[in-house]
Amino acid sequence: MERIILASASPRRKELLKMLTGDRFQVFTSSYDEGTAQKSDPAELVTRNSLGKAREVARHFNDGVIISADTVVLCREEILGKPDNAAMAKGMLRKVSGQQVQAITGITVLDVSRNREITRHEITNLWIKQLSEEDVESYVNSGEPFGKAGAFAVQGKGALFVERIEGDFFNAVGLPLFRLGRMLKEMGIQL
Repeated sequence: MERIILASASPRRKELLKMLTGDRFQVFTSSYDEGTAQKSDPAELVTRNSLGKAREVARHFNDGVIISADTVVLCREEILGKPDNAAMAKGMLRKVSGQQVQAITGITVLDVSRNREITRHEITNLWIKQLSEEDVESYVNSGEPFGKAGAFAVQGKGALFVERIEGDFFNAVGLPLFRLGRMLKEMGIQL
C-alpha cells in the first residue's frame, strides 16, 4: 500500500482515517491559508480549500497519497466556519437553532508520484432542534464548539441538538468515508 498522508491537524479526521487504514498513515498539517470567502458558493469554497491544502502539503513529498478536506456548515445561505470566540460560537448556535443546515465537505486525494488529483464534495443535511439560551450557554461553556464548523460537533455533545441526519454521517464529522473510499478506488488504491 502506498504511503498515505493526511493533510489535517483535525483529531476527528485522524480518527476517521484510522478506521479505514489503521495506523498506516502520517499526518502533515497544511499551512494553506483558507481565507474567509463568505460570499463564495459553499461547495466551490470547500473544494478549493481542500485542493489548496493537498497541493501545499504535496510540495513536501516526492511520493505518497495526500488526503485533505475542508468542511463548512451552510445555514440559510450563510457559510458558517469555525468560531473564534465564545460570542461567535453563541451567535452561530442561535443561527442554526431550529433550522435545517448542511455540512459541506470538500475532499481531495492527490497522488504525488503520478501527479494525479481528484477533488469532490459531499453534502449532509442536518435538522437542528430549537435551542434554548440555557442549551447555548451550557454548550459553549463545555468548550466543544471551538474548532468545529457551525459551532457544534455531531459526534459529541452536539448530537443532542441534531434531530435528524440525511446523508453521510461521517461527512458531518468532517471526512466523508464513503466518498473517500470511492475516490481512493478511482485512483487505484485499495484499502
